[in-house]
Amino acid sequence: MTEKEVRLFGSWASAFSLRVEWALKLKGIEYEFVNEDIPFNKSEELLRLNPVTKKIPVLVHNSKPLPESLVIIEYIDDTWTEGYLIMPKDPYEKAQARFWAKFAEDKCLPATFGVFLKEGEAQQKMLHEAREAFKTLEQALGSKNFFGGDQIGYLDLAIGWYAFWVPIYEEIESVSIVDNENAPLLKAWFARILDVDMIKTSMPPREKIYEVSKHLQVHWKNASPLK
Repeated sequence: MTEKEVRLFGSWASAFSLRVEWALKLKGIEYEFVNEDIPFNKSEELLRLNPVTKKIPVLVHNSKPLPESLVIIEYIDDTWTEGYLIMPKDPYEKAQARFWAKFAEDKCLPATFGVFLKEGEAQQKMLHEAREAFKTLEQALGSKNFFGGDQIGYLDLAIGWYAFWVPIYEEIESVSIVDNENAPLLKAWFARILDVDMIKTSMPPREKIYEVSKHLQVHWKNASPLK
């Protein structure tokens, strides 16, 4: 299928658009990246392309827009079938990858942000939930190098951003979410995936993400009662 008009509306500081960039790069697909000024100044084009959630990322292929990062990754794998396979071939393994990706979205993600945004007893409760969620997620990795086996796959793309962002949140809040005591296999995976050339070279500057995260933390805490 032609690669005509492949554009990705995302943000340089977004873990969710980064997921999609990884998938495009694994497939060797040329694309135009449209950087959105989120969350404060979204473009009219983005709002037109994704009027439902008004969020990034949005992939535009042959003038057809598609939102939601995990949906986009599967679309990329189904559309460009040559070369690198992102999803497992086996139906059961494919279903398992989707299950664990949803688990991470439903359990790991809100707990991690809860640690980052809440304070006091509420933060400690979220810290416990985050540690338990990542400890459970570790079961999907087992003794494998990557969740995809010997090479990175769908689940690695879905949750790879944790390896970069979680340590930043830990540093800002002076807490430990994923460590060698709680989730040693996952902690080791953090190091391995960040050492993959395609992952390593596409990560945003850590110091900039640190500053952006602190800025957004203040904004979000002032915007809603999360104490």
